[in-house]
Amino acid sequence: MKVAFVSLGCDKNLVDTEMMLGMLSERGAEFTDDYDAADIVIVNTCCFIGDAKEESIQTLIDVGQRRQTGRLKGLIATGCLAQRYADEIRKDLPEVDAVIGTNSIDAIAEAIDKVLLGERPDYLRSINDTPIYGKKRISTAGGHYAYMKIAEGCEKNCTYCIIPKVRGRYRSVPMDVLLTEARALVSNGVKELILVAQETTLYGTDLYGTKKLPELLQKLCEIEDLKWIRILYCYPEEITEELLDVIAREKKIVHYLDVPIQHASDEVLRRMGRATNREELRRIVTLMRKKVPDICIRTTLIAGFPGETEEDHEEVMQFVDEMEFDRLGVFTYSAEEDTAAYDFPDHVPAETMQRWQSEIMELQQEIAFDKASDMVGRKLDVIIEGCVENGTYVGRTYKDAPDVDGLIFIDSPENLMTGDFVKVVVTASYEYDLIGEIIDEFTE
Repeated sequence: MKVAFVSLGCDKNLVDTEMMLGMLSERGAEFTDDYDAADIVIVNTCCFIGDAKEESIQTLIDVGQRRQTGRLKGLIATGCLAQRYADEIRKDLPEVDAVIGTNSIDAIAEAIDKVLLGERPDYLRSINDTPIYGKKRISTAGGHYAYMKIAEGCEKNCTYCIIPKVRGRYRSVPMDVLLTEARALVSNGVKELILVAQETTLYGTDLYGTKKLPELLQKLCEIEDLKWIRILYCYPEEITEELLDVIAREKKIVHYLDVPIQHASDEVLRRMGRATNREELRRIVTLMRKKVPDICIRTTLIAGFPGETEEDHEEVMQFVDEMEFDRLGVFTYSAEEDTAAYDFPDHVPAETMQRWQSEIMELQQEIAFDKASDMVGRKLDVIIEGCVENGTYVGRTYKDAPDVDGLIFIDSPENLMTGDFVKVVVTASYEYDLIGEIIDEFTE
């Protein structure tokens, strides 16, 4: 049996895909990237915003049409779209043979068996049950870095977000399970571990009654061959001095935090259901930079939330200009059914949202280019991502998470391998990216 996977959406979804790959590998499945050569195609879907929903639906339709030209015997929908719209998929997408919800991925092998027998099963276990964890994984990220999902679900209930209704309440993965998983990943060549969850900074509160991310980080740092640990998706109000002290103290934890703030107008933040206001955000950013002076802060914003005004937008512009975030992305608001904001009055016209998005990104571009220029002369540890042409390699600094941030280009007469660490001096910058030269080997 040959199986092909399509993994859409976020890196947390990618972890689920890698677990399904691991489960199927234990059943003797072969994997292919060629849909026309596959007996079964599994589409791990996303529905976080409208564009992601449309991409997931179109992918299911496109793959379903392969029955006419290839050997396809079954199409399975998993992930968030499958969880949220199972009934609609059954009604409107007859090409889908099985539907597996977000908390039922351990049924993937059984689902394939039933599909091959001509059945059309659904697996939609409660999203609040114990999350799936501790399964064998097959890395799809090239082997030198891996995402590790430390918790499932979210209870923040931001008014624009559908995640609690497709991923359930917040459930941490036990620490011993995570440490076992981390050791297994490192033994298979992973050098950078990227911690993810809908909200990483609340890790452990449900299991242990207190925030355990600092303790988890310290124990991960004890894994001998692990070089870097990166933390994503930190809610600003949950960032503590204890966490920042651990980041500052432990050499393996890169000085990088992803802290989505979503907006900077107090009124918009209130309607979003966020727990911070503008002054609290300013205090938190200041604290991060005091505790970890060279920290790289990445954030995201939403432009065009219902009821947002030009004055609110100007507050965002002023805040971005003042805070000078190292990395910043902007999404236009996506109205999602079953969220509180969907029924809010005064939805912002699409052209206004897009204008606001462009204005914020133009401002951030100036900030980012200046910050890249300021890196010239700095000596940095770099992880090699690959070779772009003979003798020219591309890598990432501590300021660069995979796929979302910048790169550094390095000329080297020596042959370098993906995952190698080298020490580099930055010699120039070009827009978001850097150019550097190797000065010596990576040292602890």
